[in-house]
Amino acid sequence: MSVVIVIDDEPRQRNILKTILDEEGYEVHTAPSAEKGLDLIRELTPDIVLTDLKMSGISGLQLLDHLPEDSFKPAVILMTAYGTISSAVEAMKKGAFDYLSKPLEKDSILLTVKKADERMQLLKENISLRKELFDKFSIEGIAGTTDKMLEIIEVAKKVAPTPVTVLISGESGTGKELIARAIHYNSPRRSAPFTAINCAAIPENLIESELFGYEAGAFTGATHRKTGLFESSSKGTLFLDEIGDLPLLMQTKLLRVLQDREIRRVGGTEAIKIDVRIVAATNRDLEKEVSSGKFREDLYYRLRVVTVELPPLRERKEDIPQLVGYFINKYNGEFGKRVGAPGDGVIKALTEYYWPGNIRQLESVIERAVIMCDGNTISPEDIKGELRLSGIKGIFDIDIPDEGINFEEMEKALIKKAMVKANNVAAKAARLLGMSYKTFWYRLEKFGLHEDSAHDPNS
Repeated sequence: MSVVIVIDDEPRQRNILKTILDEEGYEVHTAPSAEKGLDLIRELTPDIVLTDLKMSGISGLQLLDHLPEDSFKPAVILMTAYGTISSAVEAMKKGAFDYLSKPLEKDSILLTVKKADERMQLLKENISLRKELFDKFSIEGIAGTTDKMLEIIEVAKKVAPTPVTVLISGESGTGKELIARAIHYNSPRRSAPFTAINCAAIPENLIESELFGYEAGAFTGATHRKTGLFESSSKGTLFLDEIGDLPLLMQTKLLRVLQDREIRRVGGTEAIKIDVRIVAATNRDLEKEVSSGKFREDLYYRLRVVTVELPPLRERKEDIPQLVGYFINKYNGEFGKRVGAPGDGVIKALTEYYWPGNIRQLESVIERAVIMCDGNTISPEDIKGELRLSGIKGIFDIDIPDEGINFEEMEKALIKKAMVKANNVAAKAARLLGMSYKTFWYRLEKFGLHEDSAHDPNS
C-alpha cells in the first residue's frame, strides 16, 4: 500500500482529498502546514506528497528544498490556482512530479496520483534490483571466514578497481565465476556488460568466430556480419572460463589480442580496437599444462598478472554453516517457504561430507532440501539421499594413524572402484560418487585414469 501525505492549510480541502484517496486504497496522512508535513515525511518516508502551493510559513515551492537528503524522496504534486501556474512550472524544474490546477477534479487527482505511484514503484524496484545485484556480487558478500577466503576477498578488493588481467583457479564448483562477477561489479566497469564464455563448451571450429565475430561471406552460411564477444563486451569484462581447454591456435590469437588490444573479425582485414578487461578461470594446473606443451607459457604469464586460487569446500568446512544459511534464505525467497536454520545433526553431516562437487553441489543439496522439507527446519532425512550418508558413513569412522595417510591415493582408489563398478563408463561412475561429470572427468585426468574411460556425459 502506497503512503500519501496531503499538506493543505484548508481543513475542508484536506478532508476531501483524504476521502478520495482512502477509497482508492492509499494510506493517507494529512498535515495543516509544510512544517508539520515535513515532520510526517521524515517519519513515514511516503511515496507521494500532495501539497498546496501557497501556504503561510513554508510554501509548497520551498518545501522541495527542505526534503530530507538522506531518505527516499517522494513524488511531489503541487496544487495551485490558475494565477500561480508559472510557480508550479518552476517547482517542476526543481524536481516536483506534476501539478494540479484548482478547482480540483476527482478524475484528474486520481490519474495524476496513479502516475506518480507507478513511477515511485518503478524507482523502488530499480533500487531494490541494484541493491540485490550489489549484495549478490559484493566482495564482502562472498561467504568465508577461513584465513584463505579472507585473503582471497582482500585480493579481490584490491584488484577490482584496476584494469589488470586476473586468473582464477580452483576445482569445478568452487565459485570461480562468482569471484569474477564480484571483481566486475566492484570495478569502474560495473555498468558495462559482464560476459561469460565457457571455452570448453564451444567446438574448436567455432570459438574464433564466437570471440572475434565474422564478416559476411567469411565462410559458408555467414550471410551477415556478426559482432564477437570482445566487441560486445566493450568497456566491460569478458570472463573466459575453462581457459585451459582453449586450443593452441586460439591461445596464440588470444595472446596477440592481450598484447595489441585489438581484434580482427573472421574474414575481415580491419583492426578493431577493444577496451575490455579479461578475467580467466581454470580447473587445470596450468603450470603442468605449460610443461607438457598444452598451454602457451607466454599466454600463461599474460593471464596471471594477479592470481586467485579458490580452495575446495572440503578445505574450508568452517564456512559450510554460513553457506547453508545463505542458500536457505535464497531458496526460501524463491519458493515462498520459511525454513529455518538446520539442527546440529544436519550441520554435522554436511561438514563431514567430502563435497566432490564443492559449493555448487552444496547449493543443489540445500535447494532440494528446502523444497522437500515439510516442517520449519531441514532434517537429516531431507539430505540423506543426496549425500548417500548410509553408504559413506564408514569412511568417516576410519582412524587416522599417527604417520598420517595419503589422501590422494585414497581418492584415486575410490575413483578406480567406482569405474570398475560402472564398467568404465565415466558418467555412471560420477553418479555413483555424487560428483558432477565435469568434476569427475577432471579427477580422471588428474590421476591419469581417463585413457580407458568412456567419455560420454550422457551415458
